[in-house]
Amino acid sequence: MITDIIVNGLVAGGMYAILAVGFSLIFGVANIINMAHTAFYMVASFLILIGIATFHLPLPASLAASIFLTAVLGMICFKLFFNRVKEHETAVMIISVALAMLFQEILLLTYGGHYRSVPAFSRGYIDLFDTRVSHQQIFAIILSALILIGLWALLSKTKLGNAIRAVAQDRTVANLMGINVSRISMIVMGISAALAGIAGAVVAPIYMVSPLMWMQPLVIILAAIVLGGLGSIGGSVIGALILGYTETIVTFLVPGGGFLRGAVSLAIMVIVLMVRPEGLFGVVFEEERL
Repeated sequence: MITDIIVNGLVAGGMYAILAVGFSLIFGVANIINMAHTAFYMVASFLILIGIATFHLPLPASLAASIFLTAVLGMICFKLFFNRVKEHETAVMIISVALAMLFQEILLLTYGGHYRSVPAFSRGYIDLFDTRVSHQQIFAIILSALILIGLWALLSKTKLGNAIRAVAQDRTVANLMGINVSRISMIVMGISAALAGIAGAVVAPIYMVSPLMWMQPLVIILAAIVLGGLGSIGGSVIGALILGYTETIVTFLVPGGGFLRGAVSLAIMVIVLMVRPEGLFGVVFEEERL
């Protein structure tokens, strides 16, 4: 059971970390609270299913196409909706919720409310301490780690990353220094949506996909972001891993834990905020948001 908890916690925590980083990234750069972030994760999962079932694409091609199309969809939504009202946080939140509901209803009308499965990349498994760990779980853990490392390298080692960090720290000064703030915001929106698409690609073959699958992760990543410290990418990753393992432990050890995991995660967030209102890493990232 310990091995099961470790492996499943890494899978869930990695998926939540990718989602939380994408959410935190667009918030830190464009000050957009995108409540439709996990809806892009849902759309990517269904695009993989459509690519396989409708267009008979190989799984890798379907995965790559779904991530690309999700990124494009995110940039289109930014250009058509978010960019017009980005100065009004409440309007942005309302529009993002409306977009998420729109995606949900389109998928409900097209596919119904049934749960569907996506074939795994590999159906094999390995024995680890007398526990069977599937190749798909190993792939999900490795891919999550590589994506997070790659994003860190992008933000800290490239000119684009320097521009993103500059915009996140001070939009006015970045604009005076010749950085196209609107263009950087759109690029970051594409990266954020692509991260949501990658998370969907990671979990689609492990979990079932449905038009309602975006709701539960949204609550968890919001909790992870607040737990780690609002605007802190590193804090978001750590908060996501904490809540991923919390969910897994509750599911394995508590009777009926599958129905309680969200409530327990939110309870942990509330307790931490009562002790430390700025989150676990709020002070560390007070001066530097990325």
